[in-house]
Amino acid sequence: MDLNIPDEQFQEILNQIKSEESPVGIDAGKTHVLILQKLLDIESRLNDLEKALSRRNKDDN
Repeated sequence: MDLNIPDEQFQEILNQIKSEESPVGIDAGKTHVLILQKLLDIESRLNDLEKALSRRNKDDN
């Protein structure tokens, strides 16, 4: 699995979640919101693909 991302994108994400007040250096709430938003985006895209595939299968029959 390739988890490498461009430095610019890494810094952009880090700037969004970092927190000087947190003992681990990131804001857990912001981090979870970003993760959940991405998961919701993936879910939406998957639903769209499933609908398109279903329509395609109906058209083939």
